[in-house]
Amino acid sequence: MGHPIPLIFERSVPGRTGYSLPECDVPEVPVQQLLPAGQIRQEAPRLPQVSEGDVIRHYVNLSSLNHSVDTGFYPLGSCTMKYNPKVNETATRLPGFARLHPLVPERCAQGALELMYNLEQYLAEITGMDAVSLQPVAGAHGEYTGLKIIAAYHKARGDHKRTTVLVPDSAHGTNPASAAMVGMKIVEVKSDCHGCVCLEDLKAKVDDTVAALMLTNPNTLGLFDINIAEIAEIVHNAGGLLYYDGANANAILGKVRPGDTGFDVVHLNLHKTFSTPHGGGGPGSGPVGVKAQLIPYLPAPRVVKEGDQYRLDYNLPDSIGKVHSFYGNFGVNVRAYTYIRMMGGEGLERVSEDAVLNANYLQARLKGHYHLEYDRLCMHEFVLSGKLQKAHGVRTLDIAKRLLDFGVHPPTIYFPLIIDEAIMIEPTETEGKETLDYFIDVMLQIAREAKEDPENVTQAPHTTPVSRLDEVGAARNPVLRWQP
Repeated sequence: MGHPIPLIFERSVPGRTGYSLPECDVPEVPVQQLLPAGQIRQEAPRLPQVSEGDVIRHYVNLSSLNHSVDTGFYPLGSCTMKYNPKVNETATRLPGFARLHPLVPERCAQGALELMYNLEQYLAEITGMDAVSLQPVAGAHGEYTGLKIIAAYHKARGDHKRTTVLVPDSAHGTNPASAAMVGMKIVEVKSDCHGCVCLEDLKAKVDDTVAALMLTNPNTLGLFDINIAEIAEIVHNAGGLLYYDGANANAILGKVRPGDTGFDVVHLNLHKTFSTPHGGGGPGSGPVGVKAQLIPYLPAPRVVKEGDQYRLDYNLPDSIGKVHSFYGNFGVNVRAYTYIRMMGGEGLERVSEDAVLNANYLQARLKGHYHLEYDRLCMHEFVLSGKLQKAHGVRTLDIAKRLLDFGVHPPTIYFPLIIDEAIMIEPTETEGKETLDYFIDVMLQIAREAKEDPENVTQAPHTTPVSRLDEVGAARNPVLRWQP
């Protein structure tokens, strides 16, 4: 194996170039007349001198080293790294969407506004909410927006002492971080022996300072909290609101609507549940839906329909204001709209059925070979533990590194924090049985190696272009740019 052209960075040859520019057809102006003296280079930058062919081969070879959902299995727990249908890309590149400037008059953007309006209606129906805003551009941004709405609601009612947010010990890390961002105090709620919210601990911590409980259902253990109706009653009776972290909504499409189980606010990750691109720092989209009493506080502007025309409504005196420039990541929303229209209600329901089936199949085949803390039917994901392998000197990190040798992206590891040596696996609905069986075989082989040849696992990966990195050193002393 290997690359036909060596993957090296030092390809520069003096005098070689990969571009040609047309002759200048405007009068040339000395740079001294355009820039202050302190901003003018005294010498040319030390840029590589390479041909177009060298540049193309370099970057294509680099790209071949990246693992993605288009190149292999990506069972990253709690992140739903599922296949992105290419029809989504076709739709979002239509000139009427891709070339539309966000500042054109509303009469020239009726198609885009109609899509935004309809997408909000679809997401409201899917979640059981009364209205949705597409402005937030990430899951955590949706959490921040939802909590700002909750804070505005309590403030409008004169309930100024509600500054506490309850967060389960199994929650995504963004939950307490988002609460802190809006100035809330965070109080942790413990899990019970079934991996759900401990009702007794919740009752002990709910008081008249609680603004909201943030909850993921199913939670990060991949378990649906069957006590959700009682949880909602406890929080609501105390005057608080219930916030739904929609990161795991891939498990409940067409089956359960958060709004029907007592939630007042919900965010969705379109870059998870609705198949839009995910990773690399963006793009993302985290729409927020609310129940009727919270609609006045949604971000401005809102897309409204009057007759057969659409417009942006800025006349929202109680709104928390804008949370993003323009109207969110429009291209991502086009992709999600395409996915929903392509799948339809029955298709979205099938998504959840297949995701849950795949996860339970993997769990049933792997438990016993890896420790399973909560041995019950899971939803779209489940959490194993590497405790059995740890007894042989093999840690969860070693298992993750060894998976790279088999062309499998590692699952989420060491999360949730309440599971020792956690291995969080989410197969999604888009993988066939052959892929799942291959992953099972690999995991079983690694379990055998941990007993019989642990050094082979602890020294992995063996086949990747770069061996095991010094991750601590890389984090403390990052090299962020190439130097000649």
